[in-house]
Amino acid sequence: MAKESRPQVVHSRRTFLRRSLVAIAALPLGIGVLSRQAFAQSLPKLDPSDEQAQALNYVEVAEQASDHPSYEEGEACHNCMFFQRRNESCQLFPQNSVESGGWCQSWVTAD
Repeated sequence: MAKESRPQVVHSRRTFLRRSLVAIAALPLGIGVLSRQAFAQSLPKLDPSDEQAQALNYVEVAEQASDHPSYEEGEACHNCMFFQRRNESCQLFPQNSVESGGWCQSWVTAD
């Protein structure tokens, strides 16, 4: 019987380290994308009666804040710099989603 010759694969330490570093560097990117999508779907809606929401005079409909001295017509969460469109959250309320038509006294123009 003749022996089969198998192609010889060379595994060097340099190749192993290079591939390991690339995999480790890419891992946070993959996890970040996956967790962001999962996180966006699981954010509970901010309750206006929440202590922090009340401290910032948060309302779900911006026009309800018309009697607040800081409110100006046209201001709403959707055009605030703290609003995150991808999951309708606010940097001031990171554990909750907010109404895009809402408002709070920390509103700052997104421009």
